[in-house]
Amino acid sequence: MRRALAALVLLLAVVLTASGCSRAVSGEPRSVDAGGSSGKGDVDTDQFDKLTLECRLLAPDVLAKAVGGVTAESSFNGAICRWVVSGPVITGVTFNWFETSTLQVEKDTAKKLGYTTENVRVASTAAFTSRDPRRPAMCGVTAKSPIRGTYTWWVEPRTQTASGDPCAAPTKLMELVLNGGQ
Repeated sequence: MRRALAALVLLLAVVLTASGCSRAVSGEPRSVDAGGSSGKGDVDTDQFDKLTLECRLLAPDVLAKAVGGVTAESSFNGAICRWVVSGPVITGVTFNWFETSTLQVEKDTAKKLGYTTENVRVASTAAFTSRDPRRPAMCGVTAKSPIRGTYTWWVEPRTQTASGDPCAAPTKLMELVLNGGQ
């Protein structure tokens, strides 16, 4: 009898939970390809001719020189841009442009991740540095984009020891971008 009662209570709980999570949705159902696409996830990228423009804001040789390297090889272009810089120290460089973000959102996020932040000015623009206490050789610099949103440069040598100021290279990269790549 106890098992039957327990099973009935469990079944009732599942039914009540499921019914509480349902809702009606208005509109007309349409198949995926009703909008004119093939339905296979194909995207006409020709209409996005400047899709990775932010990954080309600085020439690879300029980027490499700014972080103390010799060459910069692009390793990823997409939502963020990444390079591996070769030279005396192999260095990872990342750039992102969050078009709808703000400095405050980015700073709050950095703090939630456990990074220390410090307000700075780069090329007369409000900015801040981000440092991860567990990775002392790494630094990020975030500034307000002159267009909209925020730019962030992260530089991390592939070594655990920082030589000099770890924020010097991302600050230099930010200066270059804010000054038009000059």
